[in-house]
Amino acid sequence: MERSADPSGLLRGSDGGAQKDRVVTKEEWLQKWEMGNIGFHREQGHPLADMGHSVVGVEVSEQALKEFFSEHNLPYCEEPVPEIPGGKLFQSTSGNISLYCCSIYDLSSSIVGKFDGVWDRGALVAVNPCDRQRYVSLMINLMEKNSSYLLVTVSYDPNKHKAFGFNHAIVV
Repeated sequence: MERSADPSGLLRGSDGGAQKDRVVTKEEWLQKWEMGNIGFHREQGHPLADMGHSVVGVEVSEQALKEFFSEHNLPYCEEPVPEIPGGKLFQSTSGNISLYCCSIYDLSSSIVGKFDGVWDRGALVAVNPCDRQRYVSLMINLMEKNSSYLLVTVSYDPNKHKAFGFNHAIVV
């Protein structure tokens, strides 16, 4: 089957599974933030933190993390993460929000501990399809036994809609 990429980077073809070979690079992701092309971004606060839970997040874009704290008028401190070359931790001064600036694959339970629950509000759909099994394995390793995992995802026809991210139908 012949496929071609349009200017948005979406692979076109009649097979409906055209996204499976597409890879979004770190540079493309960072460019989305630099250009403000972040329709997936939400400016609302984090409801779990608002309810008193500790929240841990991961983002490769330092700009995104700084904007998060700025948008919510949250004071924070920034420090290196010695176990992750170039990695940084942005933590609210209240201590209940810890955001790591690195690749998610740089994290381990020795760095962040194990979680009682995970709320995935956009990570899985941003993970390259070829990396999904790796992502799932990491999530399993970061979760306590009997923990909960809430997955928020999307399903759409990539041939009809321009969207950043990948259709969940190709989850491994």
